[in-house]
Amino acid sequence: MLSKTYRFHGHNSLNWAYRQATNVRGPMLSLKYALNRKRTNFRVAVVVSRKVSGSAVVRTRIRRRVYGSVEKLADRINASYDLIFSVYSQDLADIPTTELYRLVENLLDQAGVLNKAKD
Repeated sequence: MLSKTYRFHGHNSLNWAYRQATNVRGPMLSLKYALNRKRTNFRVAVVVSRKVSGSAVVRTRIRRRVYGSVEKLADRINASYDLIFSVYSQDLADIPTTELYRLVENLLDQAGVLNKAKD
């Protein structure tokens, strides 16, 4: 699980990120990102609406899986970005982990947040 230092704390910080952010959309989730020069490391939030699934168990599972994918990519994130993943498909709860990792990696790459892959 991603450390608490890399998560949003407080409602106002999330509101600031929503106002400043640029959007990149993928097939099952989207990413809002904004460079935050006041911070030294990145922050991540995963938003899963009740419209995606009525079950809190499924929503939490999706959230944890996306946080896990971001955790694997944490060393490649190159600056202090605020990242907000918005999920709009319940299928993320059941797709293979490698496919979810690729989805998250592609969104971060489209946003220009990632350093080039390590060899």
